[in-house]
Amino acid sequence: MKIIIQDDYQNCIRDLAAFEKIKDHDVSIYTDNIKDIDALADRFKDAEAIVLIRERTIIDQALLERLPKLKVISQTGKVAPHIDLEACKARGVTVMDGRGSGGATAELAMLLILAGLRNFVEECQRLQNGQWQGTLGRQLSGRVLGVYGFGRIGEQIAHLGKAFGAQVLVWGRENSLKNASDKGFKVATSKEAFFKECDVMSLQLRLTPETQGIVTLKDLSLMKTDAILVNTSRAELIETGALVSALKSGRPGFAAVDVYEEEPIFNRENPLIGLPNCLCTPHIGFVEKDNYEAYFGIAFDNINAYCQGKPQNVVV
Repeated sequence: MKIIIQDDYQNCIRDLAAFEKIKDHDVSIYTDNIKDIDALADRFKDAEAIVLIRERTIIDQALLERLPKLKVISQTGKVAPHIDLEACKARGVTVMDGRGSGGATAELAMLLILAGLRNFVEECQRLQNGQWQGTLGRQLSGRVLGVYGFGRIGEQIAHLGKAFGAQVLVWGRENSLKNASDKGFKVATSKEAFFKECDVMSLQLRLTPETQGIVTLKDLSLMKTDAILVNTSRAELIETGALVSALKSGRPGFAAVDVYEEEPIFNRENPLIGLPNCLCTPHIGFVEKDNYEAYFGIAFDNINAYCQGKPQNVVV
């Protein structure tokens, strides 16, 4: 089968142990990200299978109509709106997905939380510039760590925060609040109270039509002037432009973000990157070797299962 793997930014897929699973296929790997539909159609024109790395490339109806040989899309992680499932179904393209552990993203969230509290980047930069200590950091222990969304990753962050001595506070949908309460975590009395009480808030919701823009400028304006907001989920969970405005007004006082509405970013194109009170990382939450082995191991197993006439993890 002719397989194309798109958006391998680190040029690392061939070095994974999981790559052995598709060694007998005709595989082409591209390390760049292109968005032009003509360029994508030309690249994918001979593809029978496409492996997508999360939501880096959009597969819509207009593109599918130009890919007559395409039989299967194997998604690393869960399928999101970047794939037009109805168009795939109409054209007989099978879509399969999988998932990783989420542990890598939870670990990065904790790293960003601690880096924000301890002014880590600023202090490192001071030392590189020939200076010594210049700020007074804070510890996580004893502070309120808000977790917005108590799914798989949110729960991991709650447990990690508890291990650091944080007072974990959870907000989310009714079933999330019940789940958190059943597992011994305190839940907020309201969304308003949640934003007011958090010293640190980690946004851990899945992006859906219902959650898009769920965090508004009004919500952010309720946060403390020394509070920290961390987003390792999706940028679109926050109302467009709200985080930049909130940081400029000082509520919250600091943010650490790993996700952006348009990716990848080059030449400081996003306004968050220029703010002194925002720590920005290039969407590396899930980009970790063990996680990649899991993601691509499932994605490649899906393709082999399809070739054997026993498709698995089918979405459509």
